[in-house]
Amino acid sequence: MKPETKIINVVGAAIVKDGTVLCAQRGPGKSLSGYWEFPGGKIEAHETAREALRREIEEELLCEVDVADEVCTSEYHYDFGTVRLTTFVCHLTSGTPRLTEHTDIRWLVPSAMPELDWAPVDREAVAILATGMLHVKH
Repeated sequence: MKPETKIINVVGAAIVKDGTVLCAQRGPGKSLSGYWEFPGGKIEAHETAREALRREIEEELLCEVDVADEVCTSEYHYDFGTVRLTTFVCHLTSGTPRLTEHTDIRWLVPSAMPELDWAPVDREAVAILATGMLHVKH
């Protein structure tokens, strides 16, 4: 029998500004280093997905967001476990995103996002946003 796969519940923020979306590149020394992702992180036991996302963005990017529409929930089976990612459209409410854990951040129009090398679990949300299936408000 195959051992139970560990499920890791995480959230990601597609932060929107002036019709562009913030894309973040994972830093060295982390799993999936060099891949692009929507910033975010693990949901703690006492948090809702939206609470976790607000906290993670404050910690990672030193800014505050309003969590808006859910884009999708995706799963990907990595060698370290299964990541279940729920991505939300977010809007900056305070501060400017700063690099603390990521190597690079870029503001891209949604149609240009697929040109980056995204972490596998983020690719479904990228495809939805890039095709305009979910309108990115200015």
